[in-house]
Amino acid sequence: MNSLENIVSLCKRRGFIFQGSDIYGGMAGTWDFGPLGVALKKNLTDAWWKYFVENRDDIYGVDAAIIMNPRTWVASGHTATFADPLVECKECKSRFRADKIADGINESVTTEEFLETHTKCPVCGKENWGPIRKFNMMFETHVGAVLPDDDEETSKKNVAYLRPETAQGIFTNYKNILDTFYPSLPFGIAQQGKAFRNEISPRDFILRDRECSQMEIEYFVHPDTWEENFETMRDLSHDFLENVLNLPKNKIHELEVPAEDRAHYSKRTIDFMFDYPNGEEELMGLAYRTDFDLQNIAKESGKSMEYRDKITNETFVPHVIEPSIGVERLFLAVMASAYTEDEINGEKRTVLKLPENLAPYKFCVSPLLKNKPELVAKAKEVYNLLKAKYTNVTWDDSGNIGKRYRKQDEIGTPKCVVIDFDTLEDDTVTIRDRDTTNQVRTKISDL
Repeated sequence: MNSLENIVSLCKRRGFIFQGSDIYGGMAGTWDFGPLGVALKKNLTDAWWKYFVENRDDIYGVDAAIIMNPRTWVASGHTATFADPLVECKECKSRFRADKIADGINESVTTEEFLETHTKCPVCGKENWGPIRKFNMMFETHVGAVLPDDDEETSKKNVAYLRPETAQGIFTNYKNILDTFYPSLPFGIAQQGKAFRNEISPRDFILRDRECSQMEIEYFVHPDTWEENFETMRDLSHDFLENVLNLPKNKIHELEVPAEDRAHYSKRTIDFMFDYPNGEEELMGLAYRTDFDLQNIAKESGKSMEYRDKITNETFVPHVIEPSIGVERLFLAVMASAYTEDEINGEKRTVLKLPENLAPYKFCVSPLLKNKPELVAKAKEVYNLLKAKYTNVTWDDSGNIGKRYRKQDEIGTPKCVVIDFDTLEDDTVTIRDRDTTNQVRTKISDL
């Protein structure tokens, strides 16, 4: 069964994802990616970068600092508005995000609206709640030397935040790109990187965590053309998810976000929802941010964010279309789509039917018997050839060949290459397909 529990178990058992700081009892909302998780995650981010940046001439990449000038978050509105509704149980003192434990309410819920839902505490089962309080989710830190006996004013001067989104690193570099690359509108700036959100109640494995990776584009357009550019980016997002990553089309749904649920900067947002094993959750978002960010940066910095059209000389502040996707959410969507349980010759097996472009390994090379030096030597020769050509190749000589196949099926390796005694005679190898389990003989020179 394709359940979240089965996927979590596979991730730990095979070295995709481990609980963060597991050896010390873990830390809620943090996860460590193991060797196979790192490989799959890199393939995902590389596929996105190639599709949206390398294959285009109008999108530029940046890698901005994680800790930014605190005025960044004043201008963006995060200091004032980046908050979730926190509610505390008076009985057991547990704290929760109100809109996630009660049905039929959203982030703007009031205390009265929440109490009318008659929600019971998930921990103690009682219904005795305190008032809704707004909890800012930015992680606060201090830059420079701050001493315990410093007064409050001195301490405040050193306050900074771990960025809650990568977008602001793009907006603060907008003028740098204008002044160094002189791009013509429309053009975009892309970034991949870490973001940090002090979630009240992280849950659902890597769907809602405190440290995540984002892939975002801010696409700058003429204000009169935002709608057509929005639709183009909408189509491209579907194409990437469905045809590059091979996510099932019937599991992707669009949600037109109503005004009361949109972020403070957005005039239109479509959430791309995905049918995860635990239910429908947001996979990515597409937002029309207008000129909100650039105008606020201009006010806060005192510097013009205007763009001058190279042909008409018209000056204006561009509007922005933003496709934003969380890498961990994408990772889980790919894993959930690939996870399969079937039966081969009466034996149950678990197989990850990952697309070949995403699989951590493209090939696994094995000698039929590991105690035959001549087979091992030939297998090493084939392994080195494939490694030089495809890079993502693994070696496995543990256990019998059947167990090796099952292990490679479980981690998503598309092809297993086996060197046997016939290989020594005719330079052919057996290639076994992960999905069909069919085997064919092929010349080494044709691999």
